[in-house]
Amino acid sequence: MFLKSQGLSARPPLFSSNEFRTALGLFATGVTIVTARGPDGHLVGLTANSFNSVSLTPPLVLWSLSQAATSMEAFRKGSHYAINILAADQQALAQRFATRGVDRFADVDFREGTCGAPLLAGAVATFECFNRSRYTEGDHVIFVGEVEHCAHRAGISPLLYHGGRFYTEHPL
Repeated sequence: MFLKSQGLSARPPLFSSNEFRTALGLFATGVTIVTARGPDGHLVGLTANSFNSVSLTPPLVLWSLSQAATSMEAFRKGSHYAINILAADQQALAQRFATRGVDRFADVDFREGTCGAPLLAGAVATFECFNRSRYTEGDHVIFVGEVEHCAHRAGISPLLYHGGRFYTEHPL
């Protein structure tokens, strides 16, 4: 923002959207499912790999969501959400929550978190977040959550995503 206000801006990209997406896919990430209870009480959730830590004090995390997502209003208006880091054996769950037009919560084992967001059974870690701030950038909204509660299970391998495929960790 500061540089842009001084009249400076980035040069136009010399690559296509597909080339950009492919290059981004070479960065291995963990896989999460972000969940919430909508203002009308219905459950919403989606698979996301755009999760990252921001700060230890206060405890902040971020994730991003396409502005075109059908769940955008629930996350934009809601006060809380949960980020569930998936375990290596939860690939089917990741795929279900990435699929449109299905009941994503049908037969899914979860418990209600402190502020109503679903916490998925079997997750490696969960973060219950206050919806602290949102920043619109490009075609996505960046959500910054202030973590109110977190939990983890030691010794469980996480689900990873790289180059369009799922993996599990293998120590070097």
